[in-house]
Amino acid sequence: MTAKVIDGKAFAAEVRTKVASHVTRLKEENGITPGLAVVLVGEDPASQVYVRSKGKQTVEVGMNSYEHKLDVDTSEADLLALIDRLNKDATVHGILVQLPLPKHLDSDLVINSIDPAKDVDGFHISNVGLLGTGQKSMVPCTPLGCLMMLRDHHGSLAGMDAVVLGRSNIVGKPMAQLLLGDSCTVTIAHSRTKDIADVCRRADIVVAAVGRPEMVPGDWIKPGATVIDVGINRIERDGKTVLVGDVDYASAAAVAGAITPVPGGVGPMTIACLLANTLTACCRANGLAEPEGLTA
Repeated sequence: MTAKVIDGKAFAAEVRTKVASHVTRLKEENGITPGLAVVLVGEDPASQVYVRSKGKQTVEVGMNSYEHKLDVDTSEADLLALIDRLNKDATVHGILVQLPLPKHLDSDLVINSIDPAKDVDGFHISNVGLLGTGQKSMVPCTPLGCLMMLRDHHGSLAGMDAVVLGRSNIVGKPMAQLLLGDSCTVTIAHSRTKDIADVCRRADIVVAAVGRPEMVPGDWIKPGATVIDVGINRIERDGKTVLVGDVDYASAAAVAGAITPVPGGVGPMTIACLLANTLTACCRANGLAEPEGLTA
């Protein structure tokens, strides 16, 4: 048996097409253009690439993109003042502060200063609480992308046994909440979990988000299970730098029913879901119907 490859690139393109057509309708029927503001502090090369890509895709779906690039030594007061201005700006529906921030800035303080309704990353403490209690919230982009792919592949997830490897606030915990919301039986496993291989082997769905290259071998996977690999790790192999996930792809693909590749799986969905979240935030701000199939 060879696993079905879940093509994140193709799926993300479909999501962007849906977003773009909804944006066109918003402009034509309501005269509203969704706006996304991205704040980048400092010169981190990976962050710069991300921000460029986000800006490009924002414009491609017909939204307004507002980029704010600040010096690495920008003070906390200046950054908070900028966020305050963006919170009050009616043309801005989504605000994203690119992480990681320079060491002298308090990330939690900065994130929690964003208006929760504009927090398209879903990291604000209010959105975390709303998600945890099953209420309407802004949902973190990567777990939302994973959920969309799982729903697309399975239809209903009700009653499925799901294991989330990793307990980060960005992926592991919100992913578990989303799977619970879709009526899965959810286990969060991590570095201290006993018999982690056995825990994984009973799962119909494995979401790997630990940040350790190829940690999950094929013999941890139940035959026919769906494997969502969130990891993106750079390693040296045969004298080249290659990207690998948290799952050993070759051995897992031999037993799984479906699997996401790295690269080209979860990664492309993250920015697509950021655009979807910005659109959702815009619709909510204007009391309009939310886009179907683009929310949790």
